[in-house]
This record gives sequence, C-alpha cells and structure tokens, in this order.
Amino acid sequence: MRAYVLHAIEDFRMEEVPKPVPGAGEVLLAVKAAGICGSDIPRIYRTGTYSYPLVPGHEFSGVVVEAGIGVDREWLGRKAGIFPMIPCGHCAQCRQKKYELCRSYGYLGSRTAGGFADYVTVPAWNLLELPETVSFEAAAMMEPMAVAVHALRNSGLMEDRWKNRTMAICGLGAIGLLLLMFMLENGASRVFVIGNKDNQREIAESIGIEENRFCDVRNEDADKWLMEKTGGEGVELYFDCVGSRETLLYGLQCTSPGGKIQLVGNPVSDMYVEKEIYWKILRNQLTLSGSWNSSFSHSLEDDWHYVLRKLTEGRINPERLISHRFSLEELVKGFELMRDKSEAYTKVIGKFY
Repeated sequence: MRAYVLHAIEDFRMEEVPKPVPGAGEVLLAVKAAGICGSDIPRIYRTGTYSYPLVPGHEFSGVVVEAGIGVDREWLGRKAGIFPMIPCGHCAQCRQKKYELCRSYGYLGSRTAGGFADYVTVPAWNLLELPETVSFEAAAMMEPMAVAVHALRNSGLMEDRWKNRTMAICGLGAIGLLLLMFMLENGASRVFVIGNKDNQREIAESIGIEENRFCDVRNEDADKWLMEKTGGEGVELYFDCVGSRETLLYGLQCTSPGGKIQLVGNPVSDMYVEKEIYWKILRNQLTLSGSWNSSFSHSLEDDWHYVLRKLTEGRINPERLISHRFSLEELVKGFELMRDKSEAYTKVIGKFY
C-alpha cells in the first residue's frame, strides 16, 4: 500500500509499504479522509517523534474492510471515525473511564502508525460508527471538534451560568474556530475573538461574529483592545488557543476578577510570568485550567458522541473550515504549505476517495 513514512526529522516521503494485518481486537481501516493537524508539522520537520519509521496522522476516518480475531464482523463495511488515543485500561484514570488522562497510552499517528496511508490497523475499541449523512471529511475533523468540546466543558461553558457572560477566544486556527462554532451554537452571545489573518476574520464573521468583535493583533494590542471593548471590566472567560507566553499574558491582563483562563493550545515556548503579573492571579482570584485531548468512553455523554449528535443534526458544519483538499499522492503539498505558511489556510484535508 501507499503511506507517508517519517524515517527521521525532515526525512518524510510517500512510499510503498506492506499492507498491515489486523491483530486480535483490531480492524483494518481503508482511510478515506485525513486532516493535517498543526502538531503534525513540528513532529515531521522539527522535533521528531517517539520511534521510527512512523506513519503520522491522527485525524482520520474510513471504512472497516477486515476484522481481526475477537472483533464483531458486523463492523465490516461500516464507516467509522477514530479516537486516536489508545489508553492502557489499567491505570487509576482508566479505571474511572477518564481515558484522556491515561498515564501510559499509545497514540495513532505519533506512537504507532496513523492515517496518512491507504490502510491502517485500529483497535476496534477506538471506532465510532458513522451514519451515512456524516461525510468522511467531517468525520476526519471529529478529533479537533472533540478537543474543542472538551475545552468548553472543562471551562464550564456548557453550563447555563456561562451563556450570558463575556468571553474571548485568542487564536483562530481550526481549534479556535471550532470552539467559536460550538460556543455560539450553545447560546453564547458576548464573545470576542483575537486573530492575525484576513481569512480568520472572514470565517469568524461568517460563523456569526460581528465585525467589531474581531481583534486583529497585527493592528491592535489585544489586551488593551479587550479592556476597551468590555468597558475596563475584562472578560470572564478567556480561551488561549495559541500556547505562547504573549497570549497567556493577554489573558492574565484582561480576565476580570474571579474569571477563568482556559488553556487549550499546545505550548510553542517556555512560559514564565513576572511577579507583578503573578500578583494579578492572586489578587484577582483567577482560575487557570488546562485542557488536553477529549473524552471517549463509549458513553452517549462523552465528547465524541456529543460531536456526532451535532453533526448528525446538522447543527455544526466543520467542512466550512476546509481550505485545501489534496489526494494522497499530492498530500505532501499540504504539509509543505503548512510548514512554510506559503498561503493562507484553515484546515488542510487529504481526500482519498
């Protein structure tokens, strides 16, 4: 089969490799769509991964074509979305079904073979059956959608008490824009957004943000802008979807007393704060909360099933964020585009059918 294989940092190419065989408890999935995550770019070109060779790709969907020993053959021919984390099942967190907090997990696309290939083996436990109404591209975006929902739930926004409060999203990549979609769909009405690209403004406005609630950091100081927009009060809930010291400081400067800062973006730099800023955390009684991954417990109440309901009901349309589609043969153009930032993009998807 064809697969993009990472042999070392920057040694990344499509090649012919043996088609995998599903083991006990696994299925073979014919990959139909795969999204390139922002985290794939440093993994391939800068920082590397846990072991080589590796087929990256953790945002993907497809059709089950083979079933290993112990797997219900009813899965054959079914469409599936894939939860990429493989929990150990034994640690204290797994025993509580908080699998996203597993201390000894595997991960499709970073610790074991992922979805940038014709086929991939996946534990049957990680499958989420899809209705015909959900496209492969939308299903490939379920992972970042579930990450956004997990952050929202962790912030308390899904509770009624947040719906009429003042909030800000800093960073309008795919996760930030998906946060905005779910936030507005959930009834939030006082939302400000911070971005740095024209296409981010266009998409945010198409989703429902008023023009005067978009801060372009190329022209404005975000913290000063937010304080002005809120009459000097600040925001009650601030989502940092960037992960830089600068954007964290925005939140610490412009979150109101008793407010919350929800950290979502993977860190792009070391974090430190001056004593003056640390005093703000104490004296304003700010809450800083981290969010990572998403909940998948086979419960109808987990993040993935929440996302699936919204997709099935047509309440959320993630495909509007897709800026580029590439075939498997041309997908390297997507990696290079994101690496070099050679043109504006929002979500880059590989469409393999």
